[in-house]
Amino acid sequence: MTSTDDGPGEIVERQNRRIAVRSGIAVGLATAAYGISFGALSVAAGLSILQTSFISLVMFSGGSQFALVGVLAAGGAAAGPAAIAGAALLGVRNGIYGIRTSPIVGRGWWKRTAAAWLTIDESTAVGLAQPTPRSRRTGFWVTGLAVFIGWNLTTLLGALIGDAMGDTRAFGLDAAAAAAFVGLLWPRLKHLQPILVAVLAFLVATISTPWLTPGLPVLVAALVAVIVGWFNWFARPADVAPAVEMHS
Repeated sequence: MTSTDDGPGEIVERQNRRIAVRSGIAVGLATAAYGISFGALSVAAGLSILQTSFISLVMFSGGSQFALVGVLAAGGAAAGPAAIAGAALLGVRNGIYGIRTSPIVGRGWWKRTAAAWLTIDESTAVGLAQPTPRSRRTGFWVTGLAVFIGWNLTTLLGALIGDAMGDTRAFGLDAAAAAAFVGLLWPRLKHLQPILVAVLAFLVATISTPWLTPGLPVLVAALVAVIVGWFNWFARPADVAPAVEMHS
């Protein structure tokens, strides 16, 4: 019940915060579905249930996690260094998000520490989309916690399912990690620059695959995105705008 002492501004603020909570929970539920895929694909790549759950708990960055298991699935344990490097390269974006979200997470070292863990695509997107400082803070924390809890629970569920299936190669899951990553990439190909980056990276990876050890073609292809992004090649003025990716 709304107090009769509350002014119009406080009433609007409460409405904004309720919207932020609903948005955060909705995003958390939607993102959790990907956790099942990651858990199953991680087991298919040769990781154990415990290792899979540990990765989601500590790394907690969907795109980096899919990149890691994708390279491991292609090259096995020998591709470990390349898989870690590729995952780390994708994880750099979370540090950039931290610059944007730092003013809204609140004061205190424990909040800063927790925020570093929960600064992901979804929490950044929902938090920054809110109209006021308080609603932005609410959106950030609710989304981050909702995604963290849902993602880790469904990762465990997916790993259990993948482990129960036995030989995952019989079901084609050994190639599914790459397919899942392409599925995550596809919705972002809306402008000329990302489309050309994707095409160039694909060509570089394809050409270098027969000559390099598993995992290295991914890193070489990633240099294409770094170079094109650094010099902002192919970008039109209308395409240059702040954008936040989802948990990928």
